[in-house]
Amino acid sequence: MLTIIANASVLDHQGNLEKKHILLQDGVIKSLVDAQVKLSDIQDGASDIIDAEGKLITPGFIDMHVHLREPGFEHKETIESGSRSAAKGGFTTIACMPNTRPVTDHPDVIKLILEKANQAGIVKVLPYAAITKNELGRELTDFAALKEAGAIGFTDDGVGVQNAQMMKDAMKIAAGLQMPVIAHCEDDSLVVGACVAEGEFAKKHGLKGIPNESEAIHVGRDILLAEATGVHYHVCHVSTEQSVRLIRQAKSIGIHVTAEVCPHHLVLSEEDIPGLDANWKMNPPLRSKRDVEACIEGLLDGTLDIIVTDHAPHSAEEKAKGMELAPFGIVGFETAFPLLYTKFVETGLWDLSFLVQRMTADPAKVFGLNSGLLEAGRPADLTMIDLDAEKSVDPEQFLSKGHNTPFAGWNLKGWPVKTWVDGKLVWSE
Repeated sequence: MLTIIANASVLDHQGNLEKKHILLQDGVIKSLVDAQVKLSDIQDGASDIIDAEGKLITPGFIDMHVHLREPGFEHKETIESGSRSAAKGGFTTIACMPNTRPVTDHPDVIKLILEKANQAGIVKVLPYAAITKNELGRELTDFAALKEAGAIGFTDDGVGVQNAQMMKDAMKIAAGLQMPVIAHCEDDSLVVGACVAEGEFAKKHGLKGIPNESEAIHVGRDILLAEATGVHYHVCHVSTEQSVRLIRQAKSIGIHVTAEVCPHHLVLSEEDIPGLDANWKMNPPLRSKRDVEACIEGLLDGTLDIIVTDHAPHSAEEKAKGMELAPFGIVGFETAFPLLYTKFVETGLWDLSFLVQRMTADPAKVFGLNSGLLEAGRPADLTMIDLDAEKSVDPEQFLSKGHNTPFAGWNLKGWPVKTWVDGKLVWSE
């Protein structure tokens, strides 16, 4: 079956916009044809022709850090609802974290997630497996069996692995299997009872703060362990100046380390938190402006490789418990691109191609995925974006079960309007 997306604006290899007809067949991109070619010359056999005049077509976004909550927390999100939310946000591939119940520490849980994702049939769901059983940091999981079941990497995201020997052993095994270790970096001894960053907001409201060094200590430790073991070490949701500095130095001497950053750590600091609203509570927390600037600089110079959402839905009742008692996390699928486009591209700080690359080709490269590029032979995972569309963020319109966002009411431009996965239209506004 041949589908033609006609008159689409696409980014060329130099980041310039050019107009193309995109031909999709059997789940892959068949070809890109100059839009000056008449449709009548290429449409023979086409079952569907979609006019993309005035719209940008990019490779589907790839989010390598999400929480789908199933199994165990279906009141927050399910694999299906999370997948629909991802598709609405323009994502075609998402990688889900293992802090479910049961924890994704057994091949049967990996198989369950893949089966649920297949039943939903919306976006591609790639499961991570836990490093330690129940994410308790006491006993390693069976890495080989988890890889065989379909895990794409190992992480105890949600908590840090506290024991250095445990982490080193994990890295050795993962390196032998040619699999990455993805680390939530947090020293528990420094964060007991803390709910926001250590800074002026914490002082003002009498809250215990999470210090920068709680993250950076683990980043530094794990970089040394990665050097010793040769594993691909990937740092989750970098949020501090110190972490950026350590990762930059590690890369400069050839250690195989990659890293990610979240939109909220690029556009918000602790100074933006309006009060004790737990929709502004996430982990890592919103930090100082200096940390925000360091993360932006790190993303621009390649120290931080990719953008992820850390999509973390919670119920309204859970978030209503207040800043100290509510769980950490905010949703991110449905605001990520328009947020970054509005704040960085519309203002002239970033090129459009840079933003797209950090959300498509770069995550594919870091994790060895056969997607993220708009070229013949690649999977027909595509996102159509209306760069002129402007509207305010309305959490009631989210397809995610979670409405926990600090961006409610923000006026943003550049909204995804259609998403294809393997040539199948999975979201259309």
